[in-house]
Amino acid sequence: MKRTVEDGYDAIAQRYLDWSAQIADDPRLRYLAEFDERLPDGAKVLELGCGAGIPCGQKLAERHDVLGVDLSQRQVELARANVPAGQFAKADMTALDFPDGEFDGVAAFYSILHVPRAEQPALIAKIARWLKPGGLFLASLGSGTPDVTETWLGVEMFFGSNTPDVNRDLLAQHLEIVIDDLVTMHEPAPATFHWVLARKG
Repeated sequence: MKRTVEDGYDAIAQRYLDWSAQIADDPRLRYLAEFDERLPDGAKVLELGCGAGIPCGQKLAERHDVLGVDLSQRQVELARANVPAGQFAKADMTALDFPDGEFDGVAAFYSILHVPRAEQPALIAKIARWLKPGGLFLASLGSGTPDVTETWLGVEMFFGSNTPDVNRDLLAQHLEIVIDDLVTMHEPAPATFHWVLARKG
């Protein structure tokens, strides 16, 4: 599964960037602004599944100390070129570990939905542990897709997501949910994502 995601994004890194930029109703920047405005200047921010660094890593690096990680080496190379102010590394987000309270914020845009559903509870628990008190977690989660491998943008790709109710329960075990929205955008086919912003107490 992880090799499927890695190989897929290595193959379509630039194509994915170009394709995603054409989605007119993608709300990423709106939620990024909600996250950004709540962070202090120079906040330490982790982006899980940073992709090519555009637009989110680029925007975060204007004001913050950003570490982006991605399973795809090609995506990491693009991010380093596109966002010279950030730090980027190839890594599996489910295998990462950091000290408790390491980050002011953690963000994950359309990336946790490439993690098997069974692995998402432990990942969310780790993210909560990595946050400082008052730290923020912003994510666009899926809205309930059984673990599946399918052809997407011309490559094999793995997807899996819990329902919004399960997402809420997983988050509420560790964090206070501040924003909880279901948003449908057009890729051009309709796709619904569960956008959440949560704070560590």
